[in-house]
Amino acid sequence: MDSPRTSLEAIQERTFCKWLNSKLATRGIEPMEKLGRDLSDGVRLIQLMEIMGDTSLGRYVVRPAHRIQCAENVTKALNYIRARGIQLTNIAAEDIIDPNLKLILGLIWTLILRFTIADISEEGLSAKDGLLLWVQRKTAGYAPEVDVQDFTWSWTDGLALCALIHHHRPDLLDYHRLNKNDREANTELAFKVAEESLGIPRLLEVADLCDARPPDERSIMTYVAGFFHAFSNMNKAETVVRRVEKFITTMEGVWSSKNDYERRARLLLQHLSTQRSVWSSTATSLQSNTSTYPAVRGLSTELTDWKKTAKREWVRERGELRDLLGNVRTKLKTYRMRAWEPEEGLGLQFVDESWNQLLGAEVIYSKSINSRIRQIKDTLMREAARIAQDLQARLHDLERELGALSGELENQKSQASSIQATRLASLQDLLEDLRIAEANCMAANVEDNDYTVLTWEDLSWELELFRGSLSRRIGFIENQIVSRGTTNLTPAQLEEFESTFRHFDSDETNTLTIQEFTAALASLSISYSDQEIDRIHATLVEEFGAVDYRAFTSLLVEITQDTESPEQLSEAFREIAREKPYITELDLELALLPASSIDFLKTVIPSQELDTHGHEGVDDREKIAYDYDVSSLCYLPAS
Repeated sequence: MDSPRTSLEAIQERTFCKWLNSKLATRGIEPMEKLGRDLSDGVRLIQLMEIMGDTSLGRYVVRPAHRIQCAENVTKALNYIRARGIQLTNIAAEDIIDPNLKLILGLIWTLILRFTIADISEEGLSAKDGLLLWVQRKTAGYAPEVDVQDFTWSWTDGLALCALIHHHRPDLLDYHRLNKNDREANTELAFKVAEESLGIPRLLEVADLCDARPPDERSIMTYVAGFFHAFSNMNKAETVVRRVEKFITTMEGVWSSKNDYERRARLLLQHLSTQRSVWSSTATSLQSNTSTYPAVRGLSTELTDWKKTAKREWVRERGELRDLLGNVRTKLKTYRMRAWEPEEGLGLQFVDESWNQLLGAEVIYSKSINSRIRQIKDTLMREAARIAQDLQARLHDLERELGALSGELENQKSQASSIQATRLASLQDLLEDLRIAEANCMAANVEDNDYTVLTWEDLSWELELFRGSLSRRIGFIENQIVSRGTTNLTPAQLEEFESTFRHFDSDETNTLTIQEFTAALASLSISYSDQEIDRIHATLVEEFGAVDYRAFTSLLVEITQDTESPEQLSEAFREIAREKPYITELDLELALLPASSIDFLKTVIPSQELDTHGHEGVDDREKIAYDYDVSSLCYLPAS
């Protein structure tokens, strides 16, 4: 039976031989079968150095017939290896001519390190550590099934190889459907996919990983390095393709942009020329005394609309043309291609010149319109100023009159209502006159009135503010009249109720909607169920026409007065009974009623024994149900 060391050497010899054959295959050189025998004449060794070093070692004996010729070949190869800065120790030409397998394997491992593994770098680490870190990073998402810590035991189930393939090329195998316990099948699958789809030579056998104890570290490193280079080359190839595709896309875009620029520049120049001709013809006709204000005003509106539409579009188009041409030139310069100039007459200088001519024509055209309507605009401004000042003066008179109200509440209400009914309406009519006057000014393109700073918007806001103040004042007076007649409430209660009502009367109609009504009661710590709220609100509306302050105060008086109406008694008993249709002795005791009162109620309220069968531990005070319906209380017990 072979010793573990002999077994590892056999694995290394087979693996290294396959690795060397993969290099020879690039030149179509016949593969080797036995390292010791096939390297002994130095020919294969020289060929390998020329392939890996991408150079020629000069003349050598292709078919050596004598030992000295073999020694010359081997020495030439070893000298080249040393010239590349590769340190060789304890190996001479004789060790290869007379095959010393251990030293030959050491030499090949040195070559593998130098030409395959040494250039691997990952986060500052190189060679073995760099290769290990690369594997760990690529397989991190496959933990805990894959946990690569070395180049021996971590590779015995094939999952690490499958994970590497799946990470880079998930289209080649479905890692998640693997039978994680079938080590041989997983390893064979990885070998097969790597060889057939990735071009990675099968340097190892399944048994080299699954059966070796332990697997050979150098053989595994050699094989895994092939994955590193395969995927690195794949990334490089993809980068090259992307670079070419990007260039093609860019050039297609440049070609399209060149055509787009000339087409859009030609169209813009046509628009500018046509607009100048239209303005020139129209400005000439404005000199005639037959031109009327409506016609001139229409021209002014058209000019304003043009500024907001066509002119802005042309400004944007001009800027986009500048950007478009700049982008084309930049891209051509980036790729060091010949500069491009637009067709004669379509360059930016022609666009700018035509644009400046348009701006000059616009100024002349605008002045010709403004000079014709200036007198009419002045008249309109004076009329608007007169109306605005008159409206403001009359509004201030009403504000002073409202602020001076005093005396009997009924007289104050009468005066305030008169203002609201008649005089406020006249101000509204005057405000409408101002709106029409301002509309006429705006139609004549008057943006600022030189004769007043007052505007319809300002005075409309002030009038609405006064309207609200007047409405609140009338409501306040009416509420005070109601409060005056409510003698069974304290001043503090009246103040609280009145302020609450005003707070929740958000639309200042002196009435409460059902939502405002509910919120107002809740703010006073008075709450009812939704059904009860609906009932109370409907009752108040039916009685008072709406939930005004009088209705609101009436309800609060009823709630806060210490009376005992049947409805209040029923509500009180229902709360003590915790919404049950009956009440128990325990409910009465929990309500902290005096014992004498409880005894009295037990004698006057109809009772019925509850069915407590199956309910163990029921308190005796909960076994009798008393009917608290108020109608059942309207009698005295028999003596």
